[in-house]
Amino acid sequence: MEHEQYVLRGRAEVGIDGKVHDVHSGDVLYIPAGAPHYYRVIEAPFEFLCLVPNAPDQLEIVKDDR
Repeated sequence: MEHEQYVLRGRAEVGIDGKVHDVHSGDVLYIPAGAPHYYRVIEAPFEFLCLVPNAPDQLEIVKDDR
């Protein structure tokens, strides 16, 4: 399920489907359904709202072996 995010405060590097974005307060992100994504906080606290369409969703936790 795709979802959208609105950054409230802070700054982070966000990887979405192999592309890296530097985001901060006021930015909006679109994450396509099934796209691998991650967050690396640059300026804490990093806070965002996550909006997910009203439909069934599946969450998968992937271990980071770095």
